[in-house]
Amino acid sequence: MGEVKVMRSRRAVGIVGYGSYIPMYRLSDAEIARVWKGGGRGPVEEKAVAGLDEDTVTIAIEAARNALARAGIPSQALQAVWVGSESPPYAVKPASTLVAEAIGATPWHLAADFEFACKAGTEALQAAMGLVGSEMGDYALAIGADTAQGRPGDQLEYTAASGGTAFIVGPAEEALARCLGSLSYVTDTPDFWRRAYQHYPRHGGRFTGEPAYFHHIESAARALMEAMGMTAADFRYAVFHQPNVKFPRRVAKRLGFTPEQIAPGLLSGRIGNTYAGAAITGFSATLDVARPGDRILLVSFGSGAGSDAFVWEVTEKIEARRDLAPTVEAYIRRRVEIDYALYVRYRGKILMK
Repeated sequence: MGEVKVMRSRRAVGIVGYGSYIPMYRLSDAEIARVWKGGGRGPVEEKAVAGLDEDTVTIAIEAARNALARAGIPSQALQAVWVGSESPPYAVKPASTLVAEAIGATPWHLAADFEFACKAGTEALQAAMGLVGSEMGDYALAIGADTAQGRPGDQLEYTAASGGTAFIVGPAEEALARCLGSLSYVTDTPDFWRRAYQHYPRHGGRFTGEPAYFHHIESAARALMEAMGMTAADFRYAVFHQPNVKFPRRVAKRLGFTPEQIAPGLLSGRIGNTYAGAAITGFSATLDVARPGDRILLVSFGSGAGSDAFVWEVTEKIEARRDLAPTVEAYIRRRVEIDYALYVRYRGKILMK
């Protein structure tokens, strides 16, 4: 076991702009249960479903535009565009270049795609913090977005949803929320996977709980809080990865957080698990209601497996910029309910070739 070391950049950094996007279509868990079980309920109320003209890239573009609006900087000021996802539209062709072109950031910038299941978004965020913190660049865009797939009738189908969030990292003096510290905890734990040419991912059932989700999130969160001399009482809010409704509530309780501390960012019951966008969209929703001086603990989880943990402190700049883009709650309220047949069509569940 190596020594626990909190990652802090040479130059203090933070989030200068943030934005999310959630498709408007919703499929209820009751509708899925009606088709596959003849009735009943699933682990969430409903999930967000991407439309026929939406994919990971379009979601990322909308989130990025919202982040740019809050940051108040031109897209050409971005020196990196990084997209984290496990459902990009191309097997060979980067999503990051498509996003950069659409928002007008090309051509003088770094571009790369990140893949670490549900923590691909926070992985990109840490890389952006490293770039800006080392003074190699002043602004970097990190995005987590997915149109997650679940095998028809599988438990994952109830929660696998669509959505994403973008963050622009910049100097701390311009930030809406400053990063006080971060660390990661990673092991090789095969709880969730998809081999090449397979259409749907597979999971290890109950194995995805204690050895995977809970072990990694608790290890990362406890190590970071202990290293920084903090407890749950030092935070106004906490946000954890949300594969369902029960897991984040349970891990919050184990770490000493109250239901009120996790309430703003607990979105899985209403929009499902947006995978690479799950924890960070919860963080985005929390920033929508946070006040200057609030501290927020953010801990992601990615199957494979690993967790990235962050401590954020909200600044006074958030008050003036919050209303420059739609909130997460506004996207959640903008909903159109669909039935299972339309969902099958929208998500290409019937393969015609």
